[in-house]
Amino acid sequence: MTDFTPLAGLTGGILIGLSAVLLMGGLGRIAGISGIFGSLLGRWLPDNGWRLTFILGLLAGTVLVSLLGGFDSDSMAFPGNPLSTLLGGLLVGIGTVLGAGCTSGHGICGLARLSVRSMVSTAVFMFFAVATVYMMRHVIGA
Repeated sequence: MTDFTPLAGLTGGILIGLSAVLLMGGLGRIAGISGIFGSLLGRWLPDNGWRLTFILGLLAGTVLVSLLGGFDSDSMAFPGNPLSTLLGGLLVGIGTVLGAGCTSGHGICGLARLSVRSMVSTAVFMFFAVATVYMMRHVIGA
């Protein structure tokens, strides 16, 4: 997963940006995945149809790219055991609630709207991402 693929990255970035613009322009909603998904977990609201469509589109896009040979789904693996994967997902979910959004909401949509809260959140995300990679590669040696 560390191969440099500028065309795939550019295409993915354009599609993510386009979906965020279309969602904001069409429905006036921010394309933050944690907020969209989290709203589906509560009671069903009349405007949840677009949320379900958005999440299903994310999943369908992944399947479509896999079927078209965009990546080898057989080589994908989760390095942790099911318990650590579940715990990691739970911690990410708690973090998105505490941070009032996820990386996609803050990094893509919030920065585009020049939100100070999103600028701070994205800076914190990036700092800890760099620190984690440094610790894993140079201190722990994993």
